[in-house]
Order: sequence, then structure tokens, then C-alpha cells
Amino acid sequence: FCLSRGLGDVYKRQHLMKNLFLKLLILASISIYSQDKVQEPDFIGEAFIIKSDNSILPLEKQTIELKTSAGVSIAIITVAKTKKKIKINGCCSKAVYKPKTEINIVVRAVDNETDPMSIANIFKFKRKKKKRVAELASYGIWSSSTNNLDRLKFKAKKHGEKSYLLTVSEYERNTEYGIIITNPNSLDEKSVIVSTFAIE
Repeated sequence: FCLSRGLGDVYKRQHLMKNLFLKLLILASISIYSQDKVQEPDFIGEAFIIKSDNSILPLEKQTIELKTSAGVSIAIITVAKTKKKIKINGCCSKAVYKPKTEINIVVRAVDNETDPMSIANIFKFKRKKKKRVAELASYGIWSSSTNNLDRLKFKAKKHGEKSYLLTVSEYERNTEYGIIITNPNSLDEKSVIVSTFAIE
């Protein structure tokens, strides 16, 4: 009788230990899954800043208005200099951030298989009273230039399934910025979204 009772106690302890082990295993799996599930912006072109406390600051999303202006100088020949610019109404972005050191920005793309250096542009706006402006290109009879955006350098790595984490170490304070993500698979971009933010 004592022997069977002792075996019964051992069996119960083993059963309890087995249940406890299974529960711990399930909790560990849930924890690992939660850590691996990375937050990404919902749509292509959207972006957010990861703040120092790991909270996020969604960037203000705007559609681009392209503006072409021409300046004329009269000499022996009349020469016109044409500039193509990005124009956004409003002097300032509502997404304002005051970084302590570097800036970490998550941007959503079509996928994250393309080198982000070829599709991601973080650039500086010139702030005016009622608008923000950035020059894309200039054209003249004797000379022309493209890719005139005043870009920021960044380091990049994959983030989640379709996004990139862009890290900016050098920037100017009290300045307005924009981010454009182009689609490398599209030959006909019908509209371009710019995500804007300001650094204090």
C-alpha cells in the first residue's frame, strides 16, 4: 500500500512538472512571437520616427505639387533658366521631433529587396511664410542639372517585411524635412507622396 501510494505521489509530481513546463513553453513562444512582430507603416510612402523612449511619431503625409518657374536674363541672346520644384502648402510640418542624437525613421516601401539608397530620399525644405519648397532640377540652354534635392545621408537596414529603418546621424536643427520613397517597379508614377517632419 505504501509503495503504491509513493508511486502515485511521484506520478502526480511528474504530471504537475510536465504541465508547468508546457505552460512555460507556451509563454516563451508567445513572448518570442511578440518580439518578432515588428510594427510597420500601413501604406507605401508612409513613415514614422522611433523616438528615444521607443514610442513612435507618425510623419505628416502630403501630396506633392510640382512647380516650374523660369527666370529670364537678356544679353546678346535671351536665355531662360527653368527650375522644377516640390512645393507643399504650409510653412511647417505638424510632426516635430527634438532628437538627442541620431534619428531613426521607419519607411514603408513596395518591398525591402531594393537597395534603399536608390529609392529613399530624405531631403531639406526651404521654409517660407506659407509654403515649403525644394528644388528637383534646373534646365537652361547651356547647362542643366537634376537630382538637386538637398539630401541627408543615412544608414539603412531591413525592418519587418516591407519596410526600412533609416538612421540619420547628421542633420540641421530648426529645419523642415521630407521623405520620398519611389517605386522601382513603376514606370508611370501617377502621384508621389512625401512624408514631412521638422527637427527642433
